[in-house]
Amino acid sequence: MDFDLSEEQRLFKESLDRLLADVYDFDTRKKCMKEKGGWSKAVWGMLADHGLLGLPFAEADGGFGAGAVETMIVMEALGKRLVIEPYLATVVIGGGFLRHAGSDAQKAAHIPAIIDGSKTLAFAQLEKNSRYDLFDVATTAKRTSDGWVVLGKKFVVLNGESADTLIVTARTKGEQRDKSGIGVFMVPADGMGVTKKGYPAQDGLHAADITFTNVAVGADTAIGDPENGLPLIEQVADEARAALCAEAVGAMDDSLKTTIEYIKTRKQFGVAIGSFQSLQHRAADMFLALEQARSMSMFATLAINLDDPTERAKEIAAAKVQIGRSGKFIGQQSVQLHGGIGMTMEAKIGHYFKRLTMIEHTFGDTDYHLRRVSEGGALV
Repeated sequence: MDFDLSEEQRLFKESLDRLLADVYDFDTRKKCMKEKGGWSKAVWGMLADHGLLGLPFAEADGGFGAGAVETMIVMEALGKRLVIEPYLATVVIGGGFLRHAGSDAQKAAHIPAIIDGSKTLAFAQLEKNSRYDLFDVATTAKRTSDGWVVLGKKFVVLNGESADTLIVTARTKGEQRDKSGIGVFMVPADGMGVTKKGYPAQDGLHAADITFTNVAVGADTAIGDPENGLPLIEQVADEARAALCAEAVGAMDDSLKTTIEYIKTRKQFGVAIGSFQSLQHRAADMFLALEQARSMSMFATLAINLDDPTERAKEIAAAKVQIGRSGKFIGQQSVQLHGGIGMTMEAKIGHYFKRLTMIEHTFGDTDYHLRRVSEGGALV
């Protein structure tokens, strides 16, 4: 299996790393966190100006027609800089639904606005007690003469506080845990009957709990088959998991580099603590964990294009297991090696650990995916 980037991909990675290094440092992140919605419209516009928001969309829709590898490169770069702008929610997840199943009219109405940065999306999926099961949906969508009426409540909707459009999973028939009878609907965030309660999450990103009280939407708001949307949801969720794996690798990479620089300068007993052999061994273990995670992130990226959805899900689940393990180990060791300063809000190392922890619990934690891998007939 070839993990090498092409020359074009390598140049893209280098230019993106330079761009973010110039415009997005830790102080910039802290300023962005204080803006309305928890992220910067100016930074989002900069990402749009450099074509990053249009990267995965087809050229016919105004994008660049890039693939999963380019998304991996972007997410890893965003992870290194702890970028909090809603690239995952809008481009990867929201854009994924439109790319795979959006009608021509839906693509025309939403994709150009995503690409130019004037519209953001949010995926409203998680419900009370549903845990990580994508098919556990109690929110309903009742068919009417001219569309649908959505009723229910969603929790921890990433970017839900400031999104212009909500992509909502809702049950059109059957019982709460049936795998059939689930639809995906585009609901205006300011629609009548939509109530949002926004809040900052532990990692600095913002989310919202959203209530849909008899929200009327048109017949053209359903993405794909409104009675068999689970395969589409699973596909987009797997793409989001692969993107999160890449973001985690970026966060782990910079976390390790920051920690090594710190132990080279932090002195104890008159010498740098990095000279202690036990800490050198610990840093070496962190490096091995990072390289394991990097390999599995690439593995997940390549798995996205598999034709067999069962095989795709199993391989991406295996990657999520390794990412969770490596992220926990590197995050904990980084904070411990920093000592007390690692526990403060002023030090970025703790922010890396928080983001890695949230990534581990997004779209399934390590135990959940280890169970999926085991049930799929493979071992990690």
